[in-house]
Amino acid sequence: MSDVNTPDSPPSDVPEPAGAGGAGGAADAPQPGAAQPGAAQPAASGVPKLGLQAKVLVGALLLVAAVALFWPRGSGSFEAPGGFLTDASGRPQTLGPRMTPVTLVHFWATWCPPCLSEAPSMGRLIQDYSVYPQLTVLLVAVGDDIAKVQTFLGERSSEVLYDPNWDVAHRYGTHLLPETYLVVHGQVVEKWEGAQNWDDASMRRRIDAALAEVGVDAAATPRGGDGAGDGGG
Repeated sequence: MSDVNTPDSPPSDVPEPAGAGGAGGAADAPQPGAAQPGAAQPAASGVPKLGLQAKVLVGALLLVAAVALFWPRGSGSFEAPGGFLTDASGRPQTLGPRMTPVTLVHFWATWCPPCLSEAPSMGRLIQDYSVYPQLTVLLVAVGDDIAKVQTFLGERSSEVLYDPNWDVAHRYGTHLLPETYLVVHGQVVEKWEGAQNWDDASMRRRIDAALAEVGVDAAATPRGGDGAGDGGG
């Protein structure tokens, strides 16, 4: 029903009010806001008005949909986020030029005890897979002190990039350390949460499978001791 009431036509036997029909008579003049008999009235809207609760619910649903669309997933593949990191000199560095067809993006820190326990096997992985130019292990120290990283890693610290404010880590979806992402052709295809044993044969088979996706037969290419090297921090 329309919010504007439409009056019925006046009965024909009702006398015309005095002054009606006269030039400039007040009765001839339409009254502001009043519906005129015979005039087309606005049709009642068939769409109900949303109340406050409904509007809040719709807004919440839209927000959830947006988060589901853009937030990195823990499983499944998504495009590897970009962002700026810094090197040991404080100069900004982008991820793109350092990515290879297969990249392990490893977020860690010297203030993180599980990261330190994981470091020896990660070091052996880097050493053993250095024979493949198609693979890079990108070490990203998060919220860390450069001097402590250099002391801990020694010469290998030159390969480290720094994420002082967690900007890139958060883009990937990392809020706890350590976490490692397997990126193949720019797509994150796997995520490992927490410290891993990178000497484990199943872990290395997964990396070999990623190399196979980019045309590298890891089994046919001799490499280091597959976990038997000295590595260490």
